[in-house]
Amino acid sequence: MRRAVRRSALATLLTGGVVGVATWVVFFSPVLGVREVEITGNSRIPAEQLRQAAGVRTGTPLATVDLAEVERRLRAMRAVESAAVDRGWPGTLRVSVVERVPAAAVPMGPTTAVIDRYGVVLQQVTVAPPRLPVLRVQRAAADDPATRAGLTVLRALPESVLERLRELRVPSPRSITLKLTDGRTVVWGDAGRSAQKGRVLLAALAKPGTSYDVSSPQVVTVR
Repeated sequence: MRRAVRRSALATLLTGGVVGVATWVVFFSPVLGVREVEITGNSRIPAEQLRQAAGVRTGTPLATVDLAEVERRLRAMRAVESAAVDRGWPGTLRVSVVERVPAAAVPMGPTTAVIDRYGVVLQQVTVAPPRLPVLRVQRAAADDPATRAGLTVLRALPESVLERLRELRVPSPRSITLKLTDGRTVVWGDAGRSAQKGRVLLAALAKPGTSYDVSSPQVVTVR
């Protein structure tokens, strides 16, 4: 009886010791620590800059890394649209980012603001990038209704039309006009049904004319 008790106690001690060692290895020792911060999805932002923003030191136990906090730090970078972080055992922290992409150039007095598809200002320049369409609004801001309406149209335009877009004028959310590189004008109206308007505009541009009205996509006018 006593021998059985001793065996049981020994087994318990051994089991507890194994669990304790495993816990120490996983949560406190550098054995399963971060050896590499793997960056994917970036083309404009240097990988080392993203690693610095992540703020995870080499050797930090991988199990203790607060993934949500690392994602928050990365999203705080203006050039990052979204970020996802996960663990790659035994020692890799995987970081995947979606970068903000310039969508339009907005004249603002002596300078031009380069904004992304959500209206976030990426940079201020003195000379507008030649390949970006110009967005003309009274007040360029992510929360400005006219800015949001213009960006909605930009996101809905077929790629072949977007490549020919020179200027998007939005004096108000209900009055949007497109100027193409060949001089043609498109009356868009408001930002409603933009996807449908984009499709009918693509077909209408095959017809000769200087002015195209797609404000009512069921009845397109070409002049």
